[in-house]
Amino acid sequence: MPRTYAYNAPQVDASIEEALRAIGEELEAARIPMLAGVVLGGGYGRGEGGVIDGRLSNDLDFYVVTCEGASAADIAAISGMLEPISKKWTARLGVDVDFCPPKTPWRLKHDEKRVMIQELVHGYVDVAGNKGEELFKHIERREPSAFPWDEAARLLANRGAGLLLAQEKTRGANFTARNINKAVLGAGDARLIARHAYEWAAKDRARALGDALYSKALEWKFRPRSEPVCSWEEARTAWMDALAEISAAPEAARRSLYQAVRWIVRRRTLGNLATLGQEPVARIAAAMRKPLAAAAPFPPALKRDWEIFN
Repeated sequence: MPRTYAYNAPQVDASIEEALRAIGEELEAARIPMLAGVVLGGGYGRGEGGVIDGRLSNDLDFYVVTCEGASAADIAAISGMLEPISKKWTARLGVDVDFCPPKTPWRLKHDEKRVMIQELVHGYVDVAGNKGEELFKHIERREPSAFPWDEAARLLANRGAGLLLAQEKTRGANFTARNINKAVLGAGDARLIARHAYEWAAKDRARALGDALYSKALEWKFRPRSEPVCSWEEARTAWMDALAEISAAPEAARRSLYQAVRWIVRRRTLGNLATLGQEPVARIAAAMRKPLAAAAPFPPALKRDWEIFN
């Protein structure tokens, strides 16, 4: 039975299958030292990729896993060898072909509670090297309803950053439209995570949330258009409402010495004492409220914090 890559677009699936086969052959032929395997994740890996005018509309997101014991030099070398393959296929397919920064098995295990890792092990396509069942054998599979509150805050921090960046005139209309859409979807997903009601499938999340704008944004994701699903201001409102909801959750009051030390070590400053000890991504998301409310530029210091903890 043919594999599904794009949402309800079988005419695109064959072209993706062919591209993955060729990319896999190139990776195998390159014999990259300390590379354990590569899989396709993201929307296409889960069978929920978008299509525009009969072609791919989303990035192809490849996840790269190293062998045990890979050093920083090994990881840099792997990234260097993947770069020309990425550029070649980006030009050929017309969408970004992204190889994520290589992760060691230890790093994957360390991040196993994150939505990104759990969605990866739930839906991926083997491309080169070891099969995913071997690459991810040490990762505990979790139910989507069990994602920690921190992941809701992380999602809002990332989508808030997208909205702030979307205001920059140099970014272009396409960048703005995509980040407006991501903000609407991210706001809804963050609510579901905080309610312990997240679902693997996007359509199931839309049903669980019961929000008309979220459903429209999901259809836009599957079939993007030049015009955004809503205005920037409407996306900001969805984001603000989600932040208010997750900030009212009991988990938002948590503080720990570990998180305080983590912030101080990586930022070399205490920052706002009222939030010291809170999960850094939650601090960052909360700090985005002010510039978003004012439709102000992304404050450089806040952008740096987001880049450090993203």
